[in-house]
Amino acid sequence: MVKMLVSYYSRSGHTKRMAEEIAKAAEEAGAEVDLLVLEKVDVRSLMDYDCLVIGSPTYYGQMAGVVKEFFDRSVKIHGKLAGKVGGAFSSSGLRAGGNETTVLSILQAWLVHGMLVMGTSGADHFGPVSVGEPDEAALKSCTKYGERLVEYSSRLSK
Repeated sequence: MVKMLVSYYSRSGHTKRMAEEIAKAAEEAGAEVDLLVLEKVDVRSLMDYDCLVIGSPTYYGQMAGVVKEFFDRSVKIHGKLAGKVGGAFSSSGLRAGGNETTVLSILQAWLVHGMLVMGTSGADHFGPVSVGEPDEAALKSCTKYGERLVEYSSRLSK
């Protein structure tokens, strides 16, 4: 069984709502999921998971400072996440507000850890995004993302 962490930082509740949808879909796909506010995650616990997914609001086209600080602390376990699956999602206040650059910055951090990331040829190529409160399309993308991450992680654990 895939063990997944879905973690997020959220001030408005929009990123939290996306995290809940991803976690729900992953559980329904058969994963054991921990859904945690990022501030409650010990970076050393990341080694206990097969799949790590982090969501952040977009601030100035980048991940929130709280999320960046979390990745800065993760240097303590550098090299110990290699081969795990990583994912990212984001919400912003504006269309073209930097969602993709935020998601890519999180994926970039996972890649530096030696992790594997998955894109999609459909919508939300890099990971789910939302402008403001997640609408039906954003939540559907979160559902598909949670399911696909479990499927991908399951293939790698065989």
